[in-house]
Amino acid sequence: MQARMKNPALIVPGALEALQTLAKTAQKSGLPKRTLELVHLRVSQINGCSVCAEMSLPFLQKAGQVDKGLFLVSAWRDAPYFTDAERAALALSEAATRLSDRTDPVSDEIWNQATRHYDEGALAALILWIGMTNLWNRLNVTTRQVAGEWVKSPEARAAVEKAVA
Repeated sequence: MQARMKNPALIVPGALEALQTLAKTAQKSGLPKRTLELVHLRVSQINGCSVCAEMSLPFLQKAGQVDKGLFLVSAWRDAPYFTDAERAALALSEAATRLSDRTDPVSDEIWNQATRHYDEGALAALILWIGMTNLWNRLNVTTRQVAGEWVKSPEARAAVEKAVA
């Protein structure tokens, strides 16, 4: 498998920095790092983005996710490894990612569950994180980035190192 081209965020001047700034802003919102990374992984699974799914793993491990939980993110509704707040974030993530699957993609039930666990600022950051993850997924899937390959470029390595720091 070979990528069609370099990731567009590495080609368009300022794009990578803008995405990194958005990520850092969401991370400073007070949302638990583990929640953000669970959301990132689940959205990436839904979108079939192997690059982002693979990149989620070290971040989740650093955030304290147990190995069993990593394997069960796609089955979060039935797995005992997630808090109610994480479940609300995962439900919102799925709904906001699968917009065309339902006539009311983000139902009041999903929204109200999220508002029980997150205040307006945290919800705003969570929604930005979901949107950012979907953008990364679309960049990677459209250009057929290969998991493990694109991070071999100096720009990508620098981005990952900056994100993990």
